[in-house]
Amino acid sequence: MTAFIRLFRRNRLFALGLLICGLWIVLALLAPLIAPYDPLAQDLAARFEPPGAAHPFGTDSLGRDILSRVLMGARVSITGSLLTIIFAALAGVIFGGIAGYAGGVVDEIMMRLSELVQAFPTIILAMVISAALGPSLFHTLIAMVIVWWPGFARLMRSAVIQIRGSEYIEASKSMGASHLRVFFREIIPNSVGSVLVMATVDFGNAILLFSGLSFLGLGSPPPAPEWGAMVSDGANYLAYWWLATFPGLGILTMSIGANFIGDGMRDYLDPKLRQEKG
Repeated sequence: MTAFIRLFRRNRLFALGLLICGLWIVLALLAPLIAPYDPLAQDLAARFEPPGAAHPFGTDSLGRDILSRVLMGARVSITGSLLTIIFAALAGVIFGGIAGYAGGVVDEIMMRLSELVQAFPTIILAMVISAALGPSLFHTLIAMVIVWWPGFARLMRSAVIQIRGSEYIEASKSMGASHLRVFFREIIPNSVGSVLVMATVDFGNAILLFSGLSFLGLGSPPPAPEWGAMVSDGANYLAYWWLATFPGLGILTMSIGANFIGDGMRDYLDPKLRQEKG
């Protein structure tokens, strides 16, 4: 904890990342309470109003308040990206951990399967899966988890291979611990540090992919607010700059903040980097 506090004080980018992401998460949680308008309410008489006192972020083509839609859209974008990383990391940790611990033919077969998924460009494969399942938030999450887990699996496998021959692992086996106990009590807890860093950095990338799929019409169906879909709507009306600018800034700031946190967590969890910077 002391090292973490020291990291927070010394690494300004890490602190900035926490501030940015923390602020967006709080705004997303409080969105129903602080949104000035109903994000789905249409007012054709007020369509395309520029940012002003009544509508700080302006209105869209149907007269809906952009600020309210950005706040409510944050709930969808952040939650969807977070769930993607959580489930992809869990699948990758279990899959890669088993492959690295078992070794031999099992390892070869499991890694070839992960390479098969990674052989396709991430966004292309996600688009194909989403299109095949049909546009919906749930289907988008499934597609993203399918394309995201191999990276975590390969990282976890490498970590397990490095520690599976350690003395404390052999000591646990010699004391009669089963392979299942060794795997879940010794292997996984001592291998997930690098996975945690990757998950933090990938959170920002997941927001980009999630928004990209929504931009292409494969995410939440309209009229539900979502950052990528709002940017897509703004691309149809380039003269009204505020339509795409504000949701785009949400995507940008969350992605940058997550990357700042990931870099800081890498410094915190890597003893060598802590010594160099301490």
